[in-house]
Amino acid sequence: MQLQPSCFTSFTQAIDAYALPQRFTFPFYYEPHPLCVIAANELQQHLETQHDWQHNFGLTGELTGAIGKMFGVLLVQNAQGEVGYLSAFSGKLAEQNHWPRFVPPVFDMLAKDNFFHAENLQINQINEQLLTVENHPDIPRLSTELETEQAQAQAELAAHRQVMIDGRQSRKAQRNQLAAQLAANPTDETLRENAITEAKLSQESINEKNQLRYIKRYWDERIHVISQALSQLTDERDALRQQRKRLSAALQQKLFEQYRFLNIKGTEKSLNDIFNGTVELTPPAGSGECAAPKLLHYAFKHGLKPLAIAEFWWGAPPKSEIRQHKQFYPACLRKCQPILGHMLEGLVVDDNPLLTNPAEGKTLSILYQDDAMAIVNKPAEFLSVPGKEIEDSVYSRMCQTFPHATGPLIVHRLDMSTSGLMVIALTKEAHKQLQKQFIQRTVTKRYVALLAGIPAVMANKQATGHISLPLRGDLDDRPRQLVCHEFGKTAETHWELSQLDEMARTARVYLYPKTGRTHQLRVHCAHSEGLDTPIVGDDLYGTRANRLHLHADLLMLQHPVTRERMRFQVDPDF
Repeated sequence: MQLQPSCFTSFTQAIDAYALPQRFTFPFYYEPHPLCVIAANELQQHLETQHDWQHNFGLTGELTGAIGKMFGVLLVQNAQGEVGYLSAFSGKLAEQNHWPRFVPPVFDMLAKDNFFHAENLQINQINEQLLTVENHPDIPRLSTELETEQAQAQAELAAHRQVMIDGRQSRKAQRNQLAAQLAANPTDETLRENAITEAKLSQESINEKNQLRYIKRYWDERIHVISQALSQLTDERDALRQQRKRLSAALQQKLFEQYRFLNIKGTEKSLNDIFNGTVELTPPAGSGECAAPKLLHYAFKHGLKPLAIAEFWWGAPPKSEIRQHKQFYPACLRKCQPILGHMLEGLVVDDNPLLTNPAEGKTLSILYQDDAMAIVNKPAEFLSVPGKEIEDSVYSRMCQTFPHATGPLIVHRLDMSTSGLMVIALTKEAHKQLQKQFIQRTVTKRYVALLAGIPAVMANKQATGHISLPLRGDLDDRPRQLVCHEFGKTAETHWELSQLDEMARTARVYLYPKTGRTHQLRVHCAHSEGLDTPIVGDDLYGTRANRLHLHADLLMLQHPVTRERMRFQVDPDF
């Protein structure tokens, strides 16, 4: 019998009752196959009981230096028809790439016999030299002296130029006076006196110009001495920086070429080849180190047929991201989508559900309508405006319903998964007036959300609160958002407890967003610095359900024509 690859793991429980998947998992939006769930549970048990390595995941409460991690399982079938699974971790684990049970990296940068160590050592040596040069005490001293000398030179030159301007004006006035005297008394004596005075004035002008040249030369010489001394230090620094940049770029390209990924057809492509045809052009840092590419590459290399895949988070969440311990997550888009696009060629893969129109068969009800505006109740999983692949949306439906409307129609948006009230402007004037209200934040918007648990603050009898967590897009995994105190945009939400259900362990809350950032309410509920409890059905920041339990139930605004204050409310269907 053929020996199994060392990373092939057989199930410890009987799996005969489970049907094998007919298509491979669409890795960017999926519900884990039951066998992947079993494999993940077995791997998680291994993580809890193994003694081969130690890694601080933050699960024991020690968060200093804690690093949670994505793990993955790949359901596979060997040539004999036996079904098992492979396991992988993203990046390094306990500062190593190789551990029993886990597939190896596609390329091991940590291996002692490869080029990376020698070339990286050279870069590190340059870093040490650069650090010495950058910290040379004469650089800040000379820089300060140079700035002082330049400032003094500019001040003295400016003062002398003003003297020249004043002198020029004085000489002009004297010449005008001489001309007037000559016109009044055109004698030889007057001509002789004028000539003497003109010569004197001309000499004054020459003297002032010579003085300007002297001042410029004086300061140029002083500044040149300091600049030369400073340049000797900064030129060495800049040369080292350029050398480091050149060597780093060359090493990076060499590394990218070593990361070569197989697919089921046996075709091999490097990271350079894969990303060459993308918008990125250059692979982002960490490309190829995620669990999914490692798992598939190992399977193809050892003749194992991939059947399904699932990845889960293990450990405390990062400060910026929202990750739930043991929760399944899709593969990241920025780094993994191009790689997996190549690796999945030749496999029969589940359809991309994101290309299916979620609004098909759904009705967009109109709650109020007049000549200026309409109020609609948007269902969940219904786009506000057309997407890249799907045209059907509130906008397209409104275009059909109001073919003679003028202006952009859409005044504000709701996330696709969020249901609730939207105001539609039917004229350009109404759109301008309504948009002004949203910009000036005079519109009252209230959302009702069902939380998948009871937040600690509510368990402690707190009934209201305010969340201020700045947000920015996750560049590696759009449309997910990150909490970022350095580069994020201000995002503020006021919340009020509506109802606690101790039996169901849920909480219904009212949310009042002061700002309107993408996924603001979802992140503010799920993040550990917010309510630390995701909304029921949140497939990005929590756990998927029949729908996202978030609904815009209350909208109060001023009518764009009559200026009457209007109130609209509709209860959620959850």
